[in-house]
Amino acid sequence: MRAWLRDTAGGLSATYWYLWTGLLINKVGGFAVLFLSLYLTSQRDAGTAQAGLIVGTYGIGGLLGTLAGGVLTDRWGRRRTLLVSHFAAVAALCLLAFSTQLAVIAALCALLGVAQSMAAPAFVAAIIDVTPADKRSRAFNLQFWALNLGLAGASLLAGLLAQWSYQALFLIDAACTLATGVLIAWKVPETLRTLPPPSLSPSLSLLPSPSPVSSSAPKLRGRGGLGTVLTDRIFLVFVGLTLLQALIYTQASTIVPLAMHADGLSPSAYGSVVALGGALIVLGQLFVPRLIDGRRKARVLALALLLNGAGFSVLALADHVTLYLAAAVIWTVGSMLAAPPNAEINSELAPLALRGRYQAVFFLTFPAASFLAPSLGGAGLQYLGDAHWLVVGALGAVAAALHLMAGPSRERRVAAIRSDTATTANVS
Repeated sequence: MRAWLRDTAGGLSATYWYLWTGLLINKVGGFAVLFLSLYLTSQRDAGTAQAGLIVGTYGIGGLLGTLAGGVLTDRWGRRRTLLVSHFAAVAALCLLAFSTQLAVIAALCALLGVAQSMAAPAFVAAIIDVTPADKRSRAFNLQFWALNLGLAGASLLAGLLAQWSYQALFLIDAACTLATGVLIAWKVPETLRTLPPPSLSPSLSLLPSPSPVSSSAPKLRGRGGLGTVLTDRIFLVFVGLTLLQALIYTQASTIVPLAMHADGLSPSAYGSVVALGGALIVLGQLFVPRLIDGRRKARVLALALLLNGAGFSVLALADHVTLYLAAAVIWTVGSMLAAPPNAEINSELAPLALRGRYQAVFFLTFPAASFLAPSLGGAGLQYLGDAHWLVVGALGAVAAALHLMAGPSRERRVAAIRSDTATTANVS
């Protein structure tokens, strides 16, 4: 067991572990968004569709924050972007704790989306910066494990706190966010490395002409900008498929609590469903790399999306907490399988000079899903009823098929980027 733990967690830098700890602290206190739809319907008299739209403003803010975070990550640096993100989120959460008007809450949700989403590109870019390529799968798997360890704790505590004081949810979330910001300010150095321009490296003139394979990859040493990312078709296809996955999985935090409320189940029952998923990940996620090692990432992702969709399809029959728990097991297993290959592909497709911007475009999928899932899902649940969950299951099957189709070209692109990176390293 000790050797297994050493193999799983060893070889990662101190900076990585400070980032990992900050993520864990933040997630343990991440109550606000998790229970926001229930807060709006039970405490602020918002209707189901209205609550979905207000929660959706968090996603709109996230779209802006993610793009801003990606650009600032490459220009300001990882550390400064993380600090601004966390301290701005603290302010938004404190204001939400004392706001009563739905319009004000919607505006603050958008601000919170901006602040919290700015951190994602910087976190991932910093992890890539300080982690060798052969250890990134392990690093991202541990990151996903930490996020869900925190989620399991947060959901159990939040389910109890919601019955006592929703205001406390916002304030504890703010305190944990503040603690993470202080930890980053204290222990995390700037990890951004500035590449010399090609003209400063005479040996670059000795580079051979691009081969047909390497010419398909983005330029690794050019500065570029968002335009480079937004014209990278192979990467954008991957982003689009990640959006489909996020739309499916975000049902768990946005529409499932509304469905359980409609079935007469309490907030603590929803907390149990979320906690079960987190517990499964905490117990099993560290074993996932051994299960999928050596298997094609596209096939693993296809299986993951099928399981995601199947889990939510079960909810078409659910009217008791037991069936909700069973469905959560299925969709959680799918998410566990998807996490390592998703993160690896994302890091492999991002050239060094544009890591922040590539991460920004990738992470746009999550705030986009935070807007689309509750906005469309709230209306779907209201007008389609249980058939809404069958639509979600069909979406999972479509996404699985598209991953299998896109896999080969994605693998060729990754090989091209690795080849160009190795050539540049050898001649520099």
